[in-house]
Amino acid sequence: MTNKVIENLYYAKSDEWLKIENNVGTVGISDYAQDQLGDIVYLEKIEKGKRVKQGEMITTIESVKAVSDVNAPITGEVIEVNLKVIEDASIINKEPYGEGWIAKIKMDNKNELKNLMNAKEYSEYRKE
Repeated sequence: MTNKVIENLYYAKSDEWLKIENNVGTVGISDYAQDQLGDIVYLEKIEKGKRVKQGEMITTIESVKAVSDVNAPITGEVIEVNLKVIEDASIINKEPYGEGWIAKIKMDNKNELKNLMNAKEYSEYRKE
C-alpha cells in the first residue's frame, strides 16, 4: 500500500505535516502515520494559546494499537484547535490531510522550515 504524500506541504521526520498560509501553519499527521497507528480513537485536546517549540510534543494521539506523540513542526502559538477531531478522532484516519488536521500554529520563525522535508524528500525518507 502506498501512502499518500501531498505536494506543497512540509513534513517532519516524526510524521507531522505542515501547511503554511500567511505565517500560520496547519498541522496534522501524515497518511503514513495514521496508517501505522491503525484505528485512531482519541486525540488529547490542545490548549489554544499554548506556546510550542519545534520538535516538542504538542499532544498525544491514541489508536487501538498505540499511543503516539504529535510534535510541533514549528515554534509558535497555537491559535486554533480542530475540535471535530477531538470529538471524533477517526476523522484523522479518513482524511489526514483534510478534515483531520489537528491544530494551527502562528509561526515565530520562517527559518525553521529549513528543518523540515518537502513531499519528495519525505517520500524518500519513508521508503528507507
